[in-house]
This record gives sequence, C-alpha cells and structure tokens, in this order.
Amino acid sequence: MAASARPMTPEERRVIVASSLGTVFEWYDFYLYGSLAGIIAQQFFSGLDPSSAFIFALLAFAAGFIVRPFGALVFGRLGDMIGRKYTFLVTILIMGMSTFIVGILPSYATVGLAAPVILVALRMLQGLALGGEYGGAATYVAEHSPAGRRGAYTAWIQTTATLGLFLSLVVILGVRSLVGEAAFADWGWRIPFLVSILLLGVSVFIRLSMNESPAFKQMKAEGKTSKAPLTESFGRWKNLRVVLLALFGLVAGQAVVWYTGQFYAPFFLTNVLRVDGSTANILTAVALLLGTPFFIVFGTLSDRVGRKPIILAGLLLATVSYFPLFKALTQAANPDLAAAQARNQIVVIAAAGDCSFQGNPVAREIDFYRSCDIAKRFLAQNAVSYSNQVSAAGGPARVRIGEQDIPAPVGRVVNHKFDDESFRAIAAFKKQVGEALKAAGYPTQADPAKVDHVTIVLILTLLVIYVTMVYAPIAAMLVELFPTRIRYTSMSLPYHVGNGWFGGLLPTISFAMVAQNGNMFHGLWYPVVIAAATLAIGLVFVPETRQVDIYSAD
Repeated sequence: MAASARPMTPEERRVIVASSLGTVFEWYDFYLYGSLAGIIAQQFFSGLDPSSAFIFALLAFAAGFIVRPFGALVFGRLGDMIGRKYTFLVTILIMGMSTFIVGILPSYATVGLAAPVILVALRMLQGLALGGEYGGAATYVAEHSPAGRRGAYTAWIQTTATLGLFLSLVVILGVRSLVGEAAFADWGWRIPFLVSILLLGVSVFIRLSMNESPAFKQMKAEGKTSKAPLTESFGRWKNLRVVLLALFGLVAGQAVVWYTGQFYAPFFLTNVLRVDGSTANILTAVALLLGTPFFIVFGTLSDRVGRKPIILAGLLLATVSYFPLFKALTQAANPDLAAAQARNQIVVIAAAGDCSFQGNPVAREIDFYRSCDIAKRFLAQNAVSYSNQVSAAGGPARVRIGEQDIPAPVGRVVNHKFDDESFRAIAAFKKQVGEALKAAGYPTQADPAKVDHVTIVLILTLLVIYVTMVYAPIAAMLVELFPTRIRYTSMSLPYHVGNGWFGGLLPTISFAMVAQNGNMFHGLWYPVVIAAATLAIGLVFVPETRQVDIYSAD
C-alpha cells in the first residue's frame, strides 16, 4: 500500500516516457498505412479492379499482423535470454527503417509487380519488429512498477497505440491541407512516411539511455535466466495452458474490440457511409482526444478492483451494443442513405450457384463474369447494402430496387477482357442501376450539411472507451500471468496472435463478409462473436492477477 500511495519517481517517469515514445512511433506507422489504405491501393495495386485493389491493400496491411507472432517468438526469446533493453532497441530500428522506405518506394505504374511485392515485404518486416516491441515495452515498464501501481503505469503504454493513431491523423491532415487533395493522392501521401525518420532518431536516442529492468537484473544475478524460453513457454503444459487461456480468454476479444473501435469505425465512415476523408479524420481525432484519458482511468481502477472485471465488462458492452451503435452511426453520418434503405430496400435475385465469392482478394474484374457477380460487384463498389434472394426460375440475376427489377448481363471474356458487346451491356446495366438508385434516394456521397458531427463524435468516443476498458489493464494482466524467466516470450505470443490474427485481420475479414453477404452491417458479426466467446472463456477460466508477485523467476 505504501508503494502504491507514493508519487512516481523521476526514474519511473523516464522509463514510462522512453518506452511509450518508442511505441508511439511503432504504431504511428501502422496507422499511417491503415488510414491511407485507399491511396495505397491506387498506388501499389492499380493492376486490379477497385474493389479487389482495396481488399488486397487491406491484406498487405494484414500481412504485417500475420507475422507478428513470429516476431514475438524471435524477439521474446532474445528478451528472456539477453535482456529487455537491447532487444526492443533492435525492434525499433527495424520498424523505423521499413517505414521510411515505404515513403520512397516506387509505385506500380513505375516498376510494376515489384512495387506491391516490396511493399508486402516491408509490411512483414514491420510486423516482425512489432512482434517483439510490445512485449518488451510492457514487460520493461511493469518490472519497473511498484506493487499496487502496475495497472496505472502500464496503462501509459496502452495509450501509445491511440496516440500513434492521433499523431498519424494530425500529420496526414497537415500535409493534406498544405499540398491539396490532388497532390496528396499523387505524391503527398509519402511525406508522413518520410518524416518518421525524425521520430526514429528521437526514439533510438532515448532508448540508448535506458537501463535494464530490475527484475531481469535480479534474475540474471541469481543465475536463473532461461536457457530455452521457447521450450519452457510452449513445451510444458503448465505454462502452455496459461498461454492458451490468455489468448482465448483475454486477448482475442480485446483485439477485435480494439480494431473495431480504432480501425473499422473510421473505415466504415469513409468507405461505407461515404463521409469525406478529411471530415472523418477530424471526427476520429476528436473522439480519440476525448477517449484516450480513459486508458489511465481504467488502468488505475484495475489496481483497485482487478483487471478481469474491467476487461470482461468492456467485452460485454461491445457484444450487446455494436449493432445499434453502427446503425446510429449510419443515421448520423448519412441520413439520406439510412432513409433510402428504409424506403426502398435492394434485393439481388439470382439462381443458386450463380454467385462467386465476392471477397476474393486476388480476383480480377473479368473473373466476375456471371450476371450475379456483375450485379453484386457494382453494388459493393458503390457501398450499397442489399439482401439476397434465390430465384427458383433461374435465368440472369436481377437487382430489385423498390418496385423496379433490372436484369444483369452475363460477361463474355475474350483475350483477357470483356468483349465489346459485354462491355456495352455492363455499362448500360450500371447506368440503369445508378439512375434507379438515384431515383430511390440513394446518395453517392454523404451530404456535408446533414452530417451530425456531435453524434458521430459521441459514438466514436464510446467505441474508444470500450477499447480503453479491454486494453488498459491487459498489459499488467499478461505480465502477471507469467514468471519472470519466460515472461517476454510467454506474454508476447498470445498478445500478437490475438492482436495480429484475430484483430489485424478484422478489417479484411469484415469487409469480405460484407462484400459476400451484401448487408453493410454483416461484418460486425465477426467482432461480436469473438468478443462473446472470449467473454465466456475469460469469465469461467481466467484468474484475477493483480496481487501476483512478478519478481518471482519461476
């Protein structure tokens, strides 16, 4: 109690600032890519049709998350064997240089296929680095924290992801306003990646001045460091069981809530509700400013009431409220769209087996030659929500808008492109559907005069608060679940499998689900189901940890 009541020492403040600044930089890059996914799709995947290019850009984004668990294994092992400080100094150098190179990477128009290949390779390097970064930062801060304050101290690390997003939005908005939208889409998007070299220099300088964590120094002095942290972490059921519980009873749900609030909601605003990018970025930035202090609130509260109750409460709120919140977001951001969907629902009527998988990321436009594919593809590209109906009579697919039925053509492919007759028929179909959508009141863009900025900010802030509930206590809880000698390795893997795979793939999976099903809200089933499953597992099997002695090597 004495330790928890005393003020933070200068050394403790320096540890938190040093770790947090480095992690802000790490997340700055990931958010840059996520925020600029549309432009990156045009720059590096222009050889695909627009829908496939965007999904493929999201997959390239997800590639960095897919490899994160491997980074956790590599750098976690080093962190448990040679120390926390030097390991996550290396991670920031890898991350920083990969970020900078994206800013000078030639586009698809310049070097062809080499451009997306190199981009994906850089994303994977960044993912490997981040796989070792978070475990090091969280472990380092927690092992410097006094008993009774670990939740509050590590909560500062948790703010860095949101601060990284906020910093990326500020830089993007600043560059956009200076060079203009046309120049930004052409070359200005590179500037935020290039200026990251300054952040890298500051971060490396600060980390070089840091000392090793006291828990690791004590363990090393006693000769208790692990010689085989991977074997101890995952080859022994006693520890492997805790790893699995951490993944499925904590991190998987935390990850989908985090990515829904921080990534999917802004994507939904711009790509589905058609709010212009600058407005969406400003509203997101305001929500982040309002919501970020709750990381410290819930981190501190977890020192008093426990980590588990706060995390599970956040999962429960997300599970029961995502669908109503996103429907309210639709009404606030694009009321004309909400009204049109209520008045004139759109139905795609097609024979069984006539529709391909619309979420295929590597498909070209000519691969969608069936009438059902042509109909659904056009609706998806225009962010139009629809339902599906099987036609017993067969024949070409039809798009029903209100009382009007519009038959879709079948494309014939000759020499890797639609023949002239098909091209004209598809163009005529798109024109007819576009006119019918316009007549039914479906807008092509959200009307700026009707956008309810206050309501949008409130909804986005509430989504961020859910993030703070599940994310603020997670670092302290993961540190407390595992012994010092294998802590870096053991906590890093479930964290990065959860956040890299369950969370990092959320935008891609959710948008593919929407493209396949047609309903704009269908993608929310992914985070809702994962959060609900994690809530059930965590409630039954995961223990409370706030009273654990983290200085125990075993």
